[in-house]
Amino acid sequence: MFDYLTLKLIWWLLVGVLLIGFAVMDGHDMGVGTLLPFLGKDDTDRRVMINTVAPHWDGNQVWFITAGGAIFAAWPVVYATAFSGMYWALLLVLFALFFRPVGFDYRSKLQDARWRSAWDYGLFAGSAVPALVFGVAFGNLFQGVPFYFDDSMRSFYTGSFWALLNPMALLFGVVSLSLLTLQGATFLAHRTEGPLQQRALKAARLFALVLLVAFCAAGFWVSRIDGFVIKSIGDVGSALSPMMKVVAREQGAWFGNYQKLPLLWLIPALGCAGALGVIVLARRTLLAFVASSVACLSVILTAGVALFPFVLPSSSTPAASLTAWDACSSYTTLNVMFWVAVIFTPIVLAYTGWAYHVMAGKVTREYIVGNDKSLY
Repeated sequence: MFDYLTLKLIWWLLVGVLLIGFAVMDGHDMGVGTLLPFLGKDDTDRRVMINTVAPHWDGNQVWFITAGGAIFAAWPVVYATAFSGMYWALLLVLFALFFRPVGFDYRSKLQDARWRSAWDYGLFAGSAVPALVFGVAFGNLFQGVPFYFDDSMRSFYTGSFWALLNPMALLFGVVSLSLLTLQGATFLAHRTEGPLQQRALKAARLFALVLLVAFCAAGFWVSRIDGFVIKSIGDVGSALSPMMKVVAREQGAWFGNYQKLPLLWLIPALGCAGALGVIVLARRTLLAFVASSVACLSVILTAGVALFPFVLPSSSTPAASLTAWDACSSYTTLNVMFWVAVIFTPIVLAYTGWAYHVMAGKVTREYIVGNDKSLY
């Protein structure tokens, strides 16, 4: 049986695992959707692209839904504050995601070229917009989100939707969008052949380079801004109120964990290595996809390690910042959820692996034409 402090750490890690799972699994679906109107030169090409991800996209999107549910259960104050304060941004993501199930199901119902082209751009929006907004959200975390608590611990957000779209946050959006598009390009290159595969390889190299430049630029920018650091807090192994701490802002504070444990610098280095690996190994498509997945894991871990233990920093009232120590659920809740995760996560992973194994192989133009009535 774990103590409360250990459970707090475990759930910080588990939420991170869910975000990484989303980036790796649903990331290649979104990446293919983002590339759909640009790499597919005709309707058959685009149907090939869609059918590389069609058997799995809805199952993969469960990673995103589960991550939201885990935040609600493990960090309810974070869920309430973030989902209320960033309401319009999350609503934009939700409306964009509407295009995905409808686009997959309805695109090929009619032979009309305009109908199919419209859904192609709908799938593009449903893939690119969430990827961009997720990065923008992380960019705002590093700057602090403008919220505070009143005497009854009700949170009040003092910012606006347009304030979220600041230059630094948009740079993080570029990191996120290029990361997921890279994941889609490497997956597409592995599942296709011929001219479409060659275009996917070029896209993979391009977005690997964009990711590498944007990731390094974002890291440099973070080093120049004021980060958050806890100066004093109560017993982190007990139940704490978010207001029971002293928080200061200091330049370069987001690199504090890396300075305390220099071995952690291997994580961002691995992210750069993953992007470079795609450029070097692009023609070895499976290895390129593995390198892209490593980049996904490392980029998210880089941000998580920098932020830890902060989950939702407050720029309005730094002491109100929500952390892994004081924004979590009760001991009983975290304990029950832990055992649920221990039981069901291996089942989900085993089923997912089996599904990809059964449906492995190339998706070709000949296969699409020969199964015109039974595929997307």
